[in-house]
Amino acid sequence: EHPRWSLHTRLTVHVTAILLLAGFAAVLALEWTRTLQSFGFADKVLVAAFQGTMPRTAGFNSVDYALMDDATLLVTDVLMFIGGGSGGTAGGIKVTTFALLLFVMVAEVRGEKSVTIFDRRVDTRVQRQALAVALIGIGLVTVSTIVLLAGTPFGLNELLFEVTSAFATVGLSTGITAQLPEWGQWTLIGLMYLGRIGPITMVSALAARQRGRRYDLPAERPLIG
Repeated sequence: EHPRWSLHTRLTVHVTAILLLAGFAAVLALEWTRTLQSFGFADKVLVAAFQGTMPRTAGFNSVDYALMDDATLLVTDVLMFIGGGSGGTAGGIKVTTFALLLFVMVAEVRGEKSVTIFDRRVDTRVQRQALAVALIGIGLVTVSTIVLLAGTPFGLNELLFEVTSAFATVGLSTGITAQLPEWGQWTLIGLMYLGRIGPITMVSALAARQRGRRYDLPAERPLIG
């Protein structure tokens, strides 16, 4: 690790490495006796590494996703939703957003007053921005999936996969996109635009907007959980 790496770079590199290993291990374990069954050992490892990497926004596949186990599809959904690094062409909520939320959760469990990552304290505004991006992404995926579930004959796993792929602009599919009604295809198209420009636009707007207050309201603690 380079001593001059910024917090953003270190977060991106470390979490990306973890996600690559997790994706590879999940595909290898879950598909060993399914889509990887006909491959030799070396090819199984290669295909699993490829399929564990591609959902991060590349969008290529060497085996048919329609034949994969539901658990593998769900793992792929998670990888697609997280996406790649901030500042690039990758989709999803981005690696740093996901990592920051994990550290926020850890800090809360430990009862710490501030969130620290690699000996650096993270500003509370950045924490709120990450939470907003993640919740908006979850909301878009959830609402779109419910709409398609209500109006098409396809199952949850297939539609969630298509919707998440569209939101993260990945390009993967189980093969049902062409069979969706026209309004369903337009739903995916709209989701692609929202997923591509939505998080970037929102974060830029939140970063540029800062309004000061001359007073504070009384504090309250609603019950959580």
